[in-house]
Amino acid sequence: MDKSAEISDLVEEHVNDGDTIFVGGFGHCVPFALCFEIIRQGKRDLTLCRSGTDILFDIMIGAGVASKVIFGYLGNPGIGLGHAFRRAVEAGTLTYEDWTNMSMILRFEAARQGIPFLPARILQLGDIANASIPGTIEVKTIDCPYTSEKLACIPALKPDVALVHAHQSDRSGNVQLIGVDGDMFTGALASEKILVTVERFVDTARITRLPEATRIPAYRTTAVAAVPWGAHPSYVEGVYGRDDDQYFAYDREARDVEGLEDYLRRWIYNCANHSAYLNAVGKKRLNVLEEQASRREIG
Repeated sequence: MDKSAEISDLVEEHVNDGDTIFVGGFGHCVPFALCFEIIRQGKRDLTLCRSGTDILFDIMIGAGVASKVIFGYLGNPGIGLGHAFRRAVEAGTLTYEDWTNMSMILRFEAARQGIPFLPARILQLGDIANASIPGTIEVKTIDCPYTSEKLACIPALKPDVALVHAHQSDRSGNVQLIGVDGDMFTGALASEKILVTVERFVDTARITRLPEATRIPAYRTTAVAAVPWGAHPSYVEGVYGRDDDQYFAYDREARDVEGLEDYLRRWIYNCANHSAYLNAVGKKRLNVLEEQASRREIG
């Protein structure tokens, strides 16, 4: 079954106002193109979730598409804080749940397995466990039926939609990725629908030459679009490097509302689509980022 589509169709047909969205990526393969398209299409009242977030959460908060975030970390990785997040919380326009990275992964894993919670030794001490600070909820406990040990019950979190960027896929939706993945595929497979962008389509014969690289099987993929540079300004292992200049620029510009609005206009609203976005970045800069990567092929 051919599950290939245009990126605009992925968002228009499968992302609805009010959805809970798992945003993939773990340092690399952050689905910027998908999320920028969500902003362009004016989706609203989304709940965003993952363990450690990229600047995408902050951008989407600043663009007004998110009303709630659930996370273990939120900021600008290696550079700074989430300025739009801070302003929204202070203004009371955004609600949030603050977990730990590990507990978020366990929440997705419970949903992936189809069970209501997973027992764990974590989250039995401290502010998060006791719901003593804003953004936290009380974590219930259970006595182990075998040892009587008290364990935390980490509740399942099942997103409506997962957004994933990866290296390659066939048109049936067998999605392959190399490099670190963190909670990318636990969160994706926990979700009701999985929307994928890839650097390229390849034929199924190439997919089958390296089956261990297939992280999402076709039967779980809802739709997939070929979107080269779909993770920029993050990186894709073996394809292009991270555009640190963009991350530093975002940190500077997002410190006030006017600067953030300028950023959104320049990189999203004034770019009708992803091709226009790449034109704004410029071929010269893209060539530099390609040279940063040690080229790796799959299959």
